[in-house]
Amino acid sequence: MVHALRSRRVVTPQGEIDATVVIEDGIITGVHPNTHLASHISHLPTEDLGNLALLPGLVDAHTHINEPGRTEWEGFATATRAAAAGGFTTVVDMPLNCLPETTNVAALELKREAARTQCTIDYALWGGCVDGNQHELEPLALAGVAGFKSFLIYPGCDGFTAIDRINLELAAPHLARTGLPLLVHAELEPSINAAVDRLNASDADWRSYSTWLASRPDQAELEAIALLIDLCRRHHFHLHIVHLATAQALPMIRAAKAEGLPLTVETCPHYLHCCAEEIPDGATLFKCAPPIRSAANREQLWSALTDGTIDLIATDHSPCPPHMKRLDPIEPGAAHGKEPGRFDEAWGGIASLSTALPVLWTECAHRNLTLSQLIQWTSAAPAKLAGLSTFVGSIEPGKHANLVAFDPNADFTVTPDRLHYRHKISPYMGERLRGIVHSTWLRGQRVFDQRNGQPIFPAPPHGREYPLTHSPNS
Repeated sequence: MVHALRSRRVVTPQGEIDATVVIEDGIITGVHPNTHLASHISHLPTEDLGNLALLPGLVDAHTHINEPGRTEWEGFATATRAAAAGGFTTVVDMPLNCLPETTNVAALELKREAARTQCTIDYALWGGCVDGNQHELEPLALAGVAGFKSFLIYPGCDGFTAIDRINLELAAPHLARTGLPLLVHAELEPSINAAVDRLNASDADWRSYSTWLASRPDQAELEAIALLIDLCRRHHFHLHIVHLATAQALPMIRAAKAEGLPLTVETCPHYLHCCAEEIPDGATLFKCAPPIRSAANREQLWSALTDGTIDLIATDHSPCPPHMKRLDPIEPGAAHGKEPGRFDEAWGGIASLSTALPVLWTECAHRNLTLSQLIQWTSAAPAKLAGLSTFVGSIEPGKHANLVAFDPNADFTVTPDRLHYRHKISPYMGERLRGIVHSTWLRGQRVFDQRNGQPIFPAPPHGREYPLTHSPNS
C-alpha cells in the first residue's frame, strides 16, 4: 500500500520543511517539498495535516515495563499504549523489575514471550550486567539485546544485584568485545549512607523533600561517574550514564569526551522541568533517584543539552502501584512507620510515557528551542544509542514510517484520562502543558488518534521487537 502524509512542518534532519512524506509498505520512500510535487506523488491518497508538525516517532531508551512478573506495576500492553499516545514509536525495556531479571538468555526469551502480541509499538530489550554474570554478556549480545544495564547501588529489586568495581573489571573485556553500550545508574553508596546517617542523627523529617534531596548528595553521582570514566578509559567500552541529575558532573564529562572516550549521557524530563524548590513536602510522586535538584542545576542541564555535553533525553518511565508511593493513610495491619508522604519509604520512580513530549516541549518553547533540537534528543540520539538508527530516529527515505502529528501551539491540562499507563498517577496532574499528540503511526499504520479530545487506538497491537544481531569482536 502506498499513501502519503502532507505537512507544512515536517521535521527532517535538515530542519523543518513544507513537504509530503510518501509511505510504501511501512517504509518512507520519499520526502518531497510541496513546492514542486511530481505528478505521480500528487495523485496518491494523501492526508493533509496542515500546520500540525510531522515528527519522527520518539524513541525511549529507558523504559521500565516490569513484565513478566510484576505486571501489576505496568506491563507491555499498557506501557506501549501510553507510549503511542505520547508520541513514542519505540521503547527499549530495562532488564530489572521483571521476574526473572534479564541477566541471561533464558530470562531474555521469557521476556520476549511475554511481549509477543501485546505491544502497540515496536521495542528492543536491554540485558543486565550484574555481579558474577560476565560470562552471560556475550551470549546475551548474540541473542539480540541492545546493550547492558548496571547499578552501582542497590536498585530496589533483590534479584538484580548492584555491581562493584571488581565485577565491573571482570565484565569490561566482555563488554568491549560486544561493542554494545553499558548503561549505568551512577551513584555510590558510601556518600549516600553517610548522608542518611547524618540526617537520622539529627531527627530529620522524611516527609520533607529537602531531607530526601540531602540524602542523595551530588557527591554520590560525582564519585560514581569518576569511577566509570576511569574504567572506560582503561577498557574502552561504550559507557552510557543514565538519568544524569547533577550538573556538577558536567566538567568531568566534557573533559572525558574531549579526550575521545566512548561516553554518552542522558537526562530525563523531570530533571529538565521540575526543581527542588517547588516540590511540596510529602509529594512523593516526585521521588526518583538521583533526586530532582535545584532550579539552577536544571538550567545547567539544559545548557549541556544544547552544547552537546548531554546526548539525549530518556523518560526513565518507572511506574508502580499507588500504595508504593505512600500516597494513602496507613492501612490496617500495615508495618509500623509506613506513613503517607515519607520519601524514604516511597518507591522511587516517575511514570512519564504519556507526558514526556509535552513536558519537554513546554520547556523548549520557554527557551526558544526548536522541534528539530528536541527530536535530536528524543529520537535520533536514543535510536543511535540502542543501535536502531538503520530503522528509526528521523524522517528519511528508507526509514520506518514511524511518525507523529503534533500540535506545538495547543495546550492542555493533565488529567487521568490523558495517562494511558496502568496506574493513573503523575506529578504533573493538573498542570497546564504545551503540545498535543494528535496521531501516531507505526510503520505507516495509525496506532493512536486523538479526535475531539477522545483517544482512539484504532489498530490491534502489532508492535514487534527490532531484530538486533551482534557479532562480538575477537
